[in-house]
Amino acid sequence: MREKLESFKQILAQTTPEPVGIAIERGKGIYLYGPNGERYIDFISGISVNNVGHSAPEVVQAIQQQAARYLHPMVYGEYILEPQLAYAEKLLSLLDNYFGSIYFTNSGTEAIEGSLKLAKKLTGRSKILSCWNSYHGSTHGSLSITGNDWMKEGYGPFLPNVQHIPFNDREAIRQIDEETACIVIEALQGAGGMVVPEKGYLEAVADRCKAVGALMILDEIQTGFGRTGSLFMHQAEGFVPDILVLAKALGAGLPIGAFITSQERMQRLQKDPILGHITTYGGNPLSCAAGLASLNKILDEDLINQIPAKEAILKERLKHPLIKTLRGKGLMYALIMEDFDQVARLNKILLKNGLLSCYFLNIKNGLRLAPPLIITEEEMHYCCEVILASLSEL
Repeated sequence: MREKLESFKQILAQTTPEPVGIAIERGKGIYLYGPNGERYIDFISGISVNNVGHSAPEVVQAIQQQAARYLHPMVYGEYILEPQLAYAEKLLSLLDNYFGSIYFTNSGTEAIEGSLKLAKKLTGRSKILSCWNSYHGSTHGSLSITGNDWMKEGYGPFLPNVQHIPFNDREAIRQIDEETACIVIEALQGAGGMVVPEKGYLEAVADRCKAVGALMILDEIQTGFGRTGSLFMHQAEGFVPDILVLAKALGAGLPIGAFITSQERMQRLQKDPILGHITTYGGNPLSCAAGLASLNKILDEDLINQIPAKEAILKERLKHPLIKTLRGKGLMYALIMEDFDQVARLNKILLKNGLLSCYFLNIKNGLRLAPPLIITEEEMHYCCEVILASLSEL
């Protein structure tokens, strides 16, 4: 194991000086297993990806069947591929009638990039707003709008004419004006530590955009597919954004992203010039087949309506002197502590005790809690016991 860890550090690019470094042999349900029988509860769902857990039979079967047919016939958008078409039809049937066209991409950050281009094209404007403490991806355009300066150090210059406003600040919404192409905003700030929008805030953003002719790009990359207690969070909030961005759980563990808008608006990418946004692997048939199987499982097993009871266990059980507060919605929570030192130490103890968590990009004193939607109430109680025991050990 030590030899593998050293090789892992030497020949694979690392994102941090000290990666977690556990070896994964297989996954099943809410569990991941190491090569020597180690068992870990995935209490972060691979960062809100594995909403139906690991190796769900329905997803595995869909992947196997599609892999036996074909993988990559042509770049995205040229051939009629049944997995793409079936998935798009299913998604649109679950969204407001305004949404009529889906552009599948490789990832969430690419979907953000496509959305930014489309907003500029549609409005003829260049000013872009987003929120402080937001995270929208790590490619150059999405990093430009991410509301966090330390992640940008050494990578500038970035897109011009980008401004940031505080999340949940209604007065700041006035900065969306007649020069604004779009505001990109998360339905719930994930990397910012699960900051929930105040009631009516997102709807007020949407109304302001309509009033001045700007577009609202809603980032539901983490909140989509039941994570916060509704299929998509904007549906529970009672408004419709101009462009909806999805990823993570969209592919049930395989890479895919999407931005969704009206047919009329999406068609602007087809001309002046043609090929306004192109991608080789976007909407890969394997990813679409997996995503559709996962979505059907969420709906068929009524997983979303089970979330309130599971969320209640989390909120009722996780009370401890070292927990300053719990913040979040559905099965998307931040355990807020005193400082990063406490969080880092707790994370290591949880790993030792068989529960996987991680910290946040934009806050230093929070630990991520986001189990798969398939977790049972009994398993939720057990996980809370592990967390409480680990806190006491800390």
